[in-house]
Amino acid sequence: MTYTIAIAGFQHETNTFAPQKATLDKFVEGEGWPPLTEGKAIFEVFEPMNIPIGGFITSAKAKGWALEPIVWAAAQPSSYVTDEAFDFVAKKITDGLSRLKGRIDAVYLDLHGAMVAESHEDGEGELLRRVRATVGPDLPVMVSLDLHANVTDAMVRHSDLLVAYRTYPHLDMAVTGGRVARQLEKRLSGERPKQAKALRRVPFLIPLTAQCTFLEPCKSIYENLSNMERGAVSSLSFSPGFHPADIAECGPTIVAYADSQEAADKAADDLARHITEREAEFKLNLLSPVDAIERARRLIQGGARKSVVLADVQDNAGTGATSDTTGLLAALIEQGVPDATLGLLFDPEAARIAHQAGQGAEIELQVGGRYFDGARPYRNRFTVSALNDGRFLCTGPFYKGTRMALGPMARLTCKTPGGSVDVVLNSVRVQAADKEMFRHLGIEPGERQIVGLKSTVHFRGDFTDIAHEILNVESPGAFVERAETLPYRRLRKGIRLSPLGRANA
Repeated sequence: MTYTIAIAGFQHETNTFAPQKATLDKFVEGEGWPPLTEGKAIFEVFEPMNIPIGGFITSAKAKGWALEPIVWAAAQPSSYVTDEAFDFVAKKITDGLSRLKGRIDAVYLDLHGAMVAESHEDGEGELLRRVRATVGPDLPVMVSLDLHANVTDAMVRHSDLLVAYRTYPHLDMAVTGGRVARQLEKRLSGERPKQAKALRRVPFLIPLTAQCTFLEPCKSIYENLSNMERGAVSSLSFSPGFHPADIAECGPTIVAYADSQEAADKAADDLARHITEREAEFKLNLLSPVDAIERARRLIQGGARKSVVLADVQDNAGTGATSDTTGLLAALIEQGVPDATLGLLFDPEAARIAHQAGQGAEIELQVGGRYFDGARPYRNRFTVSALNDGRFLCTGPFYKGTRMALGPMARLTCKTPGGSVDVVLNSVRVQAADKEMFRHLGIEPGERQIVGLKSTVHFRGDFTDIAHEILNVESPGAFVERAETLPYRRLRKGIRLSPLGRANA
């Protein structure tokens, strides 16, 4: 049977402790994601991408459904979404649904799940409230969510289904959109009528580095989810949460859907109990820049045949950080490593100066330290080794199909007593999670002894194959991995601030 589905997307992961807000222009520009896109252009832009709405479109077309695309907008993670931006995009969605009223069989929304607006602590909950008020109580509203969603009571109440990614790095974004389409088909066909829901909260915050599904305990937890979706249970999602969000409902959650309330409750309780029993396994493993470099040096001297990857986890644009801190860069140069590259360092001004100087020029230049109060600029003498316009196609599994437009980029080389260190500058803030970001400037990451990446986990999707070992570096940044050090004001009392740690007072 042919159904007509309205589709839209509104994505933001909010780090309420970050220094820069997500203004409307950031959503219009896209900041490394596609710019705000409306109408049928959504098909052309998103269907080839590893992104939930792309997966939903592909699956829906295969089923012969008619799609009514409204709008899709996203901005890089940062601090609060301004009210202007939130209301602008939300109104586009609700106005589009109003125009389609009486002509659609369901609504699909591609959301993140950790959005905080200036006037709305629960961004997605407020958006879904407005959507529900527009379409009425009976029209199915189906939602895909990021793995890092802070799922709220309102999100569950105002939607019919929430389905979260199951991989971190998020390699299954498009797959998740397809999963929503399959669930929607069962709902519309009557195979699975309106489902009972159950929401459970895990009693401790989980560091992002411990959420990686390449590693335990998340590896086996997620591998088991599909086995738990059987019998009366139609859908089960575990969202480990995004801890730098100072909201009451921040933290890990389980959402279950089933044919009966008893089955939904049991599935949610079983998974919550299993996760809590493995609390001690969610370990934090961070090294100082100097300690990480010393370990890398020992590995290289010991005959490592692949690169040693140093993840600058707290200066990741994908977690709301500024991507311009210089702690790891300075340490690489000052420790005299023989061969290293680091990226992406967000510094439009330094990139502009490098382009003015021209390829081959030697310049005294200050890089980084412009946007985060805890960052220091780093000054040294660099050779402008390569320049480019920042336009290229990503090929790695996370950003696959994304046409990057990062503005003027530059590869600067600083000589050290033992060799040299390259730093890659970009002019649009985005995390280093695709090898093409380096290849664009003539660097083949797998040929470097040390590769420094401003990313927390997503880089593992495209860089694990070149890594002899991956080390997480604790250098200052606007994303703080140790939740117990954050000055929460709204977080609910009683939740533990780290696995086996103290409770929030």
